[in-house]
Amino acid sequence: MRIHKTLALCTLSLAIFLSLSAQAQTAVRVGSKDFTEQFVLAEIYAQALEAAGVKTEKKLNLGGTLIAQKALEEKQIDFYPEYTGTMLLVVLKAQTMSDPKAVYDKVKAAYAKMGLAVLDQSNLNNGYSIVVKPETAQKYQLKTLSDLARVSKQLKLGAGAEFRDRIDGLPAMKATYNIEFGDYLQMAVGLRYQAIQSDQVQVVNGYSTDGMISSLGLTRLKDDKNLWPPYYVVPVIRQQVLDANPKIGPVLNRVSALLDESSMAKMNYQVDGEKREPKAVAHDFLKSKGLVK
Repeated sequence: MRIHKTLALCTLSLAIFLSLSAQAQTAVRVGSKDFTEQFVLAEIYAQALEAAGVKTEKKLNLGGTLIAQKALEEKQIDFYPEYTGTMLLVVLKAQTMSDPKAVYDKVKAAYAKMGLAVLDQSNLNNGYSIVVKPETAQKYQLKTLSDLARVSKQLKLGAGAEFRDRIDGLPAMKATYNIEFGDYLQMAVGLRYQAIQSDQVQVVNGYSTDGMISSLGLTRLKDDKNLWPPYYVVPVIRQQVLDANPKIGPVLNRVSALLDESSMAKMNYQVDGEKREPKAVAHDFLKSKGLVK
């Protein structure tokens, strides 16, 4: 009888050990949305985790915000980088706020109720930038979005797939500035800048960290009515995954502390302008910070 009990206990102990080992080896599934900066950020975070001994599986280019959020909630991915303003307006559908800390605190508390951990806020604020060519700005005397409202019906906008319907996209521009464009062309970030160069569109919806804006000498129009909230990058991860491997949080937070708008703009340009792979660009960034070899 004792032999049978001993064998049973040994079998149970082995099963528990194998189960724990399998959990320890489970890869963290890193996702991203569908534009250049997201590809680079996801690679940066994933490679930093790998360097720290955390296995990862990359599921990039998922789509827009709500698709990525759904993938997180349905446990199809474990982590992806998001923006505080997007979380506030698009996911939570809350009223806009301008204080970065207030936005961060609100989304952190709300996401915790969904079983999602919002880690440390980075120094990278990637807000919307509405840009035009200098010639267009001069022709129509454009310095602000209020100026743009006067002539918007004469101009074509090139913007992303979500911008037409997002609460912080065209509907918000209409509500706040009464901006209505003569035409709207949906296109990826890289194609928008080609389109404005060739005058297929006269206005582009970009981001403050788009390297192509400075490279092409485009003019940013000031959001003079403070339509948009801050859009700081934060890692969002399922709390269950974070609890299972406490090493993950410090690694992601360390990476976030290294991010800023200037370095991100350079990396985005290396991908969009110089046609480098996001994976290589991310590796070079981490190497320059001493996180990978």
